[in-house]
Amino acid sequence: MYADEQGLAWVRELVDRTVGSRGARIVTADVARTYPGSDLTTAETYDYLAEQWAVEHPGQNSGAREAVELRIHLVCSLRAWRAIRKAVLKALCPEGMAPHTCRVPWCA
Repeated sequence: MYADEQGLAWVRELVDRTVGSRGARIVTADVARTYPGSDLTTAETYDYLAEQWAVEHPGQNSGAREAVELRIHLVCSLRAWRAIRKAVLKALCPEGMAPHTCRVPWCA
């Protein structure tokens, strides 16, 4: 995702709330700034998210936003994991496929 600390906190809260409502447990939650198994940084890997933000917010400074990965490891059934993933993605993008501006640009 392309987020500042406030955006990252919003996504973490959204994930915590969703996981808790599905009876799952978060084992670890890490913020990564490098892409696993590579010398690439998340900024290089997800540069299109910064471009998306710039298009959606013309003329605005991106501030402290940076491309990061929020890696969540859960203990739950596959069924619960699928429900959690679906709920988090829907919460990140409640407008679905309709044109809109993302609060925090992301990809999954």
